Amino acid sequence: MASRFSGALQLTDLDDFINPSQECIKPVQFEKVVTSTGSKIKIESDGYFEVDGNSTQRLKKVEITLSDCLACSGCITSAESVLVASQSHEEMLRVFNENKTCDADDKKLIVISFSVQPILSLAGFCGLTPQVTMSKLAGYFKSLGADLILDMQIADDLALLESQKEFVERYKSQKENPNNKRIPMLASSCPGWVCYAEKTHGSFILPYISTTKSPQQIMGTLVKQHLSTLKNIASNKIYHVTVMPCYDKKLEASREDFYSEIYDCRDVDCVITAIELEQMLVSQNTTLDTFDSVAIDWPWSLDEVAESDEIKIKGHLGSGSGGYADHLFQYAAKELYGIENAELNYKSLRNPDLKEAELSIDGQVVLRFAIANGFKNIQNLVRKLKRGQCSYDYVEVMACPSGCLNGGAQIRPQKGETPKELVTQLENAYEKLDKVLPSSNKSVNMIYRDWLDGKDSDKSTALLHTEYHEIQKNDIPLNIKW
Repeated sequence: MASRFSGALQLTDLDDFINPSQECIKPVQFEKVVTSTGSKIKIESDGYFEVDGNSTQRLKKVEITLSDCLACSGCITSAESVLVASQSHEEMLRVFNENKTCDADDKKLIVISFSVQPILSLAGFCGLTPQVTMSKLAGYFKSLGADLILDMQIADDLALLESQKEFVERYKSQKENPNNKRIPMLASSCPGWVCYAEKTHGSFILPYISTTKSPQQIMGTLVKQHLSTLKNIASNKIYHVTVMPCYDKKLEASREDFYSEIYDCRDVDCVITAIELEQMLVSQNTTLDTFDSVAIDWPWSLDEVAESDEIKIKGHLGSGSGGYADHLFQYAAKELYGIENAELNYKSLRNPDLKEAELSIDGQVVLRFAIANGFKNIQNLVRKLKRGQCSYDYVEVMACPSGCLNGGAQIRPQKGETPKELVTQLENAYEKLDKVLPSSNKSVNMIYRDWLDGKDSDKSTALLHTEYHEIQKNDIPLNIKW
């Protein structure tokens, strides 16, 4: 099966495709014992054996986790076999089934969080409107045993608000100290791009990447730390599933940064994609429209948001990847230069996936933003940075061409339909959604006030931001290119 990880991960280095058996960082584990004659390792068809004189001892196999794969500078494709076990829809269904028969003390609160892109993908595939698709998906997961169905708008809004604040702080800081190289700020919501940056460009590129968590991981924090308090349940008693447009999100959810030793759980336990939902429906020989329509849940506020039987799916102005460049541009224009509702006029450069917008005052460019999607544009962006020729203040970076609507785990084009036509349809569907301003979300404002102790608090920074790490490449003979 062809890999559906993003091109930025697949094309990081040709070494990414060395077989895991050739370059595995943890094949076996054994305790070294000092002997007079030394010991040898013998490989048999049924395992590894340590031979020391007349004694032979079987070596214990070590399970390779997804964290090991992320720490490795070798293959990314080997992670797929690990993901099948820990991040698959089969594993999710196993948890659903166990939850129905286990003792009350062992039961988990199963929470499903949907991002907007896979909803649009499934809506096009099923011939339904996005709103009907969401309500049918809610009914489908409730029939499987889910307790709460959430959309991720609240996490999207928090990610945008934190990114806006972070950019203005960085911009002012660099103006005061030009040697403080943190501009251009590069978006961090795409895990394929982040993983590529960590493995390929390391300490050079990481200071430029936004520390704001992606919406998926902000949603994980909300569910495991805030919702658990609202529901009076331990964080590790919640099983949190996100529905996302790409396989790279499985890698993101498995990062050690998003595991809490205090709560003994991950922020996101399982990531399911649109194409996996399609497979689930096909394997059950059913279609989405056969399920009851169920309203999605809204547990974040009790009295400040009007109750509604149907919460509408909404989008954000700008790209179908969340509109980061658009929202940050308008916010920065207002905060830095006092310009309300700054107009964005994007111009495409070498290709439609690379475009830029400028803010000029009295004929002088004061802000220059860009959107760079796809591996080639990312490569060019990094080259410009290394040459000191990058004139952008902010870049919305996504590994997939056309961004998240064209994620690698979105449902593939149907017969007679080209990929370009499908992406255009999804972009049109996203454009038709009602658009919201993050600052107008009353529930977000309440979360800042009542849970995060304010937008500028240390708690807000700790819970909504993260760190990235350079991954050293191992110089071993198998990495040599002839």
